[in-house]
Amino acid sequence: MDIARARALLRRHGPTAPIWRRRVAILGGAIAIGIVALAFATAADHAGEAFAVIAARWWWAPLLLTPAGYAAIAWITARFAPEARGSGIPQVMAATQDPDHAMGGLVSAKTVIVKLALTVATLFVGASTGREGPTVQVAASIMGYAHRLMAIPLRASVFIAGGAAGVAAAFNTPLAGVAFAIEELAAAYEQRMTLLVMTAVLIAGMVSLGLSGDYVYFGVMRQTLNVRETLIAAPFAGIFGGLAGALFSRAMIATGRAKIAPLPWLRAHPAIFAGGLGIVVAVIGVASGLTWGTGYGAARGIITGGEVPEWYGAAKFTTTLATAVSGMPGGIFAPSLSVGAGIGDMLRSVFPGYPPGAIVLLGMVAYFTGVVRAPLTAVIIISETTASRGLMMPLVASALIADFVAQAVSKERLYHVLAQGFVAPTKAEPSA
Repeated sequence: MDIARARALLRRHGPTAPIWRRRVAILGGAIAIGIVALAFATAADHAGEAFAVIAARWWWAPLLLTPAGYAAIAWITARFAPEARGSGIPQVMAATQDPDHAMGGLVSAKTVIVKLALTVATLFVGASTGREGPTVQVAASIMGYAHRLMAIPLRASVFIAGGAAGVAAAFNTPLAGVAFAIEELAAAYEQRMTLLVMTAVLIAGMVSLGLSGDYVYFGVMRQTLNVRETLIAAPFAGIFGGLAGALFSRAMIATGRAKIAPLPWLRAHPAIFAGGLGIVVAVIGVASGLTWGTGYGAARGIITGGEVPEWYGAAKFTTTLATAVSGMPGGIFAPSLSVGAGIGDMLRSVFPGYPPGAIVLLGMVAYFTGVVRAPLTAVIIISETTASRGLMMPLVASALIADFVAQAVSKERLYHVLAQGFVAPTKAEPSA
């Protein structure tokens, strides 16, 4: 009897027990996410730098490379891995509704491998896109496979934890990963998954930090605003940035739904559609020389006091929108922050006596909130990527006002609408 009881306890609490296998899955998955996210970031940076070299040597080259690249990448995506198109965050949100089925499509190994390769390719052809959204989809897949390997049943919380860890590793911002899990990935945040999310985020963040060093994504910002300046600038930035972000969101949603000719025909021919949009991106890029890629360099320059033309924000807005609706893999996080920096640069002329870097950050957080509709995530990302903790209250004020304005302009949240486009085909038409 004692031997039988001992065996039962061993099965329940021993090294092969579900609780230990789950812990191994979380630990192993989070470590893998940190490593893959860093390797992906390195490859993406090299691709962007290679395009910059080409554009600097032959100014006319992007007029050929960018449209052709857009068309080819959109065709490959639609033909071989349609679940890899776009950001990746809507796919993770859709995957939480049917975790087991999602491992065969939305977050399958094939999908994320294609996602990784084609996102790097989009940056090589000068696309105004980012790697953070794709990192979320890849990270959710890694966490899912880690749990399958350890024979742990898949739940929505597994993908939420993986996606949150992806945000943390991509930006080196653990708190932003937790906030994003609460605001966006989890429609109903369950208390029982708190430990899973926190553990995955912290481990992935620590791995990324250990391999890449303690860096601040956009550089350190020490400027602050006093109460009077905050009461004037924060609402202004919140209204202006929130309105611009909501217009971007509405434009993306409308492009996917509009029945006005020739949009339905163009959506049915993704290579032609993407190639035409690639021409728009190429012309603006060649004319400006500033709108290529993630926009990270331009945003950092604006924050640290660099000068850009007043039309930079509008130009980056246009190229990011063209890229986002083209059907190619790629995210909007980094480009949105860059557009927000352009908006913040315009606001500096409205408030010439205010600390310029602080005003730029208000524009960034307001625009990002308007697009993504996640004010807490926006504030934490800006705060952690610029070490601007002294601006926390002005950032919160701008983000909350921007969220209110965006809700009035666009009732639907962008990622939630895009996620629905992956739910129905996955369940009803998996081969589409």
